[in-house]
Amino acid sequence: MTTEQIESSDEDELLTRSLSREEREDLEQKNESPISVTFATQDYPIDGLVKRLEKGSMLIPQFRGNDDRVKTAGFQRGFVWSKGQMDKFIESLLLGYPIPGIFLIKQHEDNRLLILDGQQRLETLRRFYAGVHEGRVFSLSNVGEQFEGLTYNSLDESFKIKLDDSYMQATIVSADGSDEVDDAIYQIFERLNSGGTQLTPHEIRVALYAGNLMSAIERLNEDDNWRSLYGRKSKRIRDHELVMRILALYEESAKYKRPLKQFLNGYAKSHRKQNVDTLRAGHYFIDAALQIETQVGSGAFRRKGGAQVNAAQAEAVMVAVMEAASKGLVPSDLLGKITALQSDQEFIASTTKSTADNDAVQQRLAKAKEYLIDHG
Repeated sequence: MTTEQIESSDEDELLTRSLSREEREDLEQKNESPISVTFATQDYPIDGLVKRLEKGSMLIPQFRGNDDRVKTAGFQRGFVWSKGQMDKFIESLLLGYPIPGIFLIKQHEDNRLLILDGQQRLETLRRFYAGVHEGRVFSLSNVGEQFEGLTYNSLDESFKIKLDDSYMQATIVSADGSDEVDDAIYQIFERLNSGGTQLTPHEIRVALYAGNLMSAIERLNEDDNWRSLYGRKSKRIRDHELVMRILALYEESAKYKRPLKQFLNGYAKSHRKQNVDTLRAGHYFIDAALQIETQVGSGAFRRKGGAQVNAAQAEAVMVAVMEAASKGLVPSDLLGKITALQSDQEFIASTTKSTADNDAVQQRLAKAKEYLIDHG
């Protein structure tokens, strides 16, 4: 496996709880000119946190679909805790054990609190108080004998009061809506993002820049031809990231420079309010996916004989065919041209080693254009 592949199928299963080397390197790239932010700490009673979640004054920003209440930076991932982790967390509170704090963002528009770090713990509490987890009664099962089989409602009154009155410390960062503070919040999360199931740079990005663009990309990610080319959906949204990489390089490849995360963050920020109907590149994306799927198939995104998607190859091929579509051209014999491109040694080098380097990006885009458009 190369460092630059975005994995799908079985490879994506293997990386569900880990980062690829490319993603880890992207996270470790230094941030230019980090700035400071203001913050405060506050202790919240557990039952108060649950009430805030239920009434919506504290929000978990969601990746799929827009939430008009989310105005500023936030981060989320899917709920990934096992039932055993959930049970142990509740038991720790019942036993009075120390627990880690949470990080929140305070929106300046409406004073709502967005959960920066702590989703798993807070969602566990919400589900335990509601008494339901994945459609079943939430009773404790991976705990000591004294709590075995208990739900929140069946807890002894003294333990219920103890749980309600337990406190969780929150660090609250004030967001003012500026790009600088959004960037700082991204950097805060990168520094918090260690251990357990680490977030990828894109999992951070989709919530930081939640809005029309992210929803538009998700709709493109559902396109039938694109799905045939890529394969089944990635649990770590690597397919969603690849769509964004293609759009960003199609529109702004001349501006590209390392690190990749800052290039994509800049694109997400500047296009945040665009939806799929006004996203010009989105129309060419659909056209390109149709032509490639019809003429070539999924091999267009993979090394010869390979089973996994090579992101660098996929983005170069898609960008070239999108450029053709923007000129009203329908490239012929894409199968033969892409087969030839896959044998070009310069193209191979630019899609297998240091693919985020400036020269590698420009080289593979130029090579794809040479083979798929300039050759007629």
